[in-house]
Amino acid sequence: MLIIPAIDLRGGRCVRLLQGDPAREKAYSDDPTAVAAAFAAAGARRLHVVDLDGAFGAWSGNRPLIARIARDAGLSLQVGGGLRRLGDVEAILEAGATWAILGTAAIEDPALVREAAARFPGRILVGIDAREGRVAVRGWQADTGRDAAEVAAEAMALGASGVIHTDIAADGMLTGPNLRELERVAAAVSLPVLASGGIGTLSHLEAVAALAPRGVAGAILGRALYEGTVDLGAAIRRFQGGA
Repeated sequence: MLIIPAIDLRGGRCVRLLQGDPAREKAYSDDPTAVAAAFAAAGARRLHVVDLDGAFGAWSGNRPLIARIARDAGLSLQVGGGLRRLGDVEAILEAGATWAILGTAAIEDPALVREAAARFPGRILVGIDAREGRVAVRGWQADTGRDAAEVAAEAMALGASGVIHTDIAADGMLTGPNLRELERVAAAVSLPVLASGGIGTLSHLEAVAALAPRGVAGAILGRALYEGTVDLGAAIRRFQGGA
């Protein structure tokens, strides 16, 4: 199972939000490139990056920073947040991301997912962010009422190469992932599913790893790394088989 550290960018800083609430922000570093380098030194191969400014619909100056992280960290980046046009997808991939993550667009503009997947095969992931199984968009601020598993199945039909499932209620809380919803989403697709939200201990990672036969291919860790409740190097050695 892949262990994927996360960097959420807001105003050029590395931050975390509790349950996706922009008013509940904690800043961890003014130097995200140094954070990425530390993750790489611990053995990470892949990095999850979210442009929160873009996700909330604000003008974002984070893209040059993302390009710098892609250039300097030596990691494969999966990047999302505010990618709502084909030009946004093209720009983030040209900036050095290996994968672009489409979230809001998967609900509001499915044709974009299809077009992007056709133009950049194997490089388009769909982010499914949900509360109680219902998908939220626009930085998690708008509840669509759409079922997460149904959206995952549609993403697969549109050509996405993977799905990221985030349980919003668990995100940043370190109390454990929503395994029931994770398993339900994984059962709806024959794509790799990455788990996000609530993972705070190695035992939580073990529970996610137990779903690997169901298609759960990796776990994204954010606050657990910044607060020190999970040691990244230890998790990589345990679940990826080497530092």
